[in-house]
Amino acid sequence: MPYGDAMAARTRSEERRAEIVRAALDVIAERGYRGASLAAVAERVGLTQQGLLHHFPTKEALLVAVLKERDQWDAVPDSRWRADLLASLVEYNAMRPGIIQTFSALLGESVTEGHPAREFFTERYGAVRASMASVLRAEYGERLPGGLTPERAAPLLVAVMDGLQYQWLLDPESVDMPAAFRDFLALLGEDPGPDRA
Repeated sequence: MPYGDAMAARTRSEERRAEIVRAALDVIAERGYRGASLAAVAERVGLTQQGLLHHFPTKEALLVAVLKERDQWDAVPDSRWRADLLASLVEYNAMRPGIIQTFSALLGESVTEGHPAREFFTERYGAVRASMASVLRAEYGERLPGGLTPERAAPLLVAVMDGLQYQWLLDPESVDMPAAFRDFLALLGEDPGPDRA
């Protein structure tokens, strides 16, 4: 195959993959994680399920591509992240339960050996912890009011964000995720005082 034809075929394939990922995002938003079947996504883009499997061999592979796309939308350069922007991200996440459900379900499954999303989440969490440490350093310097370094506090910040998502998904009427996260940010900035250090 001539070079120009190969490039055109690769471009068409990449465009088709992007179309499939966008359709999957729509289907997940409408039907949730469990309702987002490969057949529903294939139908949305005018493919057979077999045709979709040519681009994404498993549902998990497609969902990982959706999560990567989601991360691209959420991406803000480290130098521009601030604690108040994190609160805005939590509020934004509360408006898209289907995507958060997909993220949370895949995250839970990815802890098993050999899961196709394991590498994605391992790399993602390393990058997210480093980014959160930068946010905390910009906000508080080398030590938070409670004495922790940004690097030691970063995993706690990430754990609160993800833990709130799970609680909110299970009981959205009882857990106000954005308000709870703002409460946590207030705790971070609180001086514990000499008898609470």
